[in-house]
Amino acid sequence: MFGDMMGMMNKIKEAQDNVEKTKERLKTVFIDEQSSDGLLKVTVTAAREVKSIDIADELLEDKEQLEDYLVLTLNKAIAKASDINEKELGAAAKDGMPDIPGLGDMFK
Repeated sequence: MFGDMMGMMNKIKEAQDNVEKTKERLKTVFIDEQSSDGLLKVTVTAAREVKSIDIADELLEDKEQLEDYLVLTLNKAIAKASDINEKELGAAAKDGMPDIPGLGDMFK
């Protein structure tokens, strides 16, 4: 019984380690997004950290338009980053979890 318990605890520790490694790796996965006309370009990581913003000079002349572009383009990039983040972290956590009877039913 204790061997099974220790095995499960080790599997849980491995799952935690896998999640942490995945979190670090997601900081190096870059998502590029741009406005439909290409006047604004942003790069975010899959960890949802903004890395760069490139603004065309003509957008600097209209503050309201620039704000709209930033909101729309950043939201698109963050949505893509979130999707990647959730899939990768979910897979990392699930792959390392021990097979505990009945536990799978909790996540349905």
